[in-house]
Amino acid sequence: MRKDVLAHLSQALSDREEQGILRKLRVRQPGADFYSNDYLGLASNNACHEMLLTSLHDNPQWLRGGTGSRLVSGNSAWTLSVEDFIAAEHQTERALLFPSGYMANLALFSCLPKRNDTILLDEFVHRSVLDGCRLSFAVKMRFRHNDLGHLESRLAQTKGKCWIAVESLYSMEGDFAPLHDLAALAERYGASLIVDEAHAMGVFGHGLVCDAHLQERVFATVVTYGKAMGAHGAAILSRGTVIDYLINFAAPFIYTTGLPDLFAANIRNNYIFLQNNPRLREDLQDRIRYFSAAGLPTLSGAGSPIQAIPCPGIARLAAAKEMLEAQALYTFAVRPPTVKSGAERLRVSLHAFNTHAEIRQLTDLLKEFYDAQ
Repeated sequence: MRKDVLAHLSQALSDREEQGILRKLRVRQPGADFYSNDYLGLASNNACHEMLLTSLHDNPQWLRGGTGSRLVSGNSAWTLSVEDFIAAEHQTERALLFPSGYMANLALFSCLPKRNDTILLDEFVHRSVLDGCRLSFAVKMRFRHNDLGHLESRLAQTKGKCWIAVESLYSMEGDFAPLHDLAALAERYGASLIVDEAHAMGVFGHGLVCDAHLQERVFATVVTYGKAMGAHGAAILSRGTVIDYLINFAAPFIYTTGLPDLFAANIRNNYIFLQNNPRLREDLQDRIRYFSAAGLPTLSGAGSPIQAIPCPGIARLAAAKEMLEAQALYTFAVRPPTVKSGAERLRVSLHAFNTHAEIRQLTDLLKEFYDAQ
């Protein structure tokens, strides 16, 4: 092994540690959860798990592994039936399951935009979209976050087919995309709008595209199941032609082992459980309102389960996080390179299972912290 390569890697890690932005794996600690994506608590909901276990008892074949790519040995009648179920739920033609939202975005953006096409990216869109675009030969341009005027100026400059990439609910800002206006702009310029619904799915019904009845005006939607849905995997929702094209030309689908049937069963189970338990969404909105009433500064939209509290400066951000952790209140510190230097923030994720007492303790401590600065 070449020592100069190891020295280069070691130096890069040392630089990050010196800057206070070195990432490390941590084991989850007991305490109040204000940092996970389990917005509705399904990941640890015993009643939801019992419902799945009952179905599993009658279908032990679900425990078989994926065994291979879905184009080889990794497909099953059950997975196809779950995709049909998902498509019907979202009132779209077809759905295609993936192991994760990251893989779904890689498939879309590496496969659909071609040389001489243009991809217009909201500057805050998820890293998985950016990585998918890097695998494409299309021209890539960013537009200012949620800035329709800047997007239109970009659209006026484009040649060839144009693709617009946004999130419906942004994971680091906690604000919402103007989906109706984006769809209208896309139609005006003949562009194709692709929406990542990772953080909206489950929190707002079947996502904000479905909630706004925009399925026919959005080219493709990505919904993920590892957040509010409490399961694992993702699906691309679109017209049948698009899904068939991805099956034939999207390398991240073709060369990836298919999801085991148990994962598909978990996804279907959790759709049904949420339909039967609408109170979970009501409880989440109650907790969001209770948090918002505290009046803390936030970058986020009303009704969002993600509340981004500005806390510029790495040292200040670390102090706020450590102050909360001393009281077993766990949040997420968003630092460079995830956001630009000076845009650091504390990301507070709210859940249906958070108590008013926990939220009050969190907001009181944050107010004291801000007042002391």
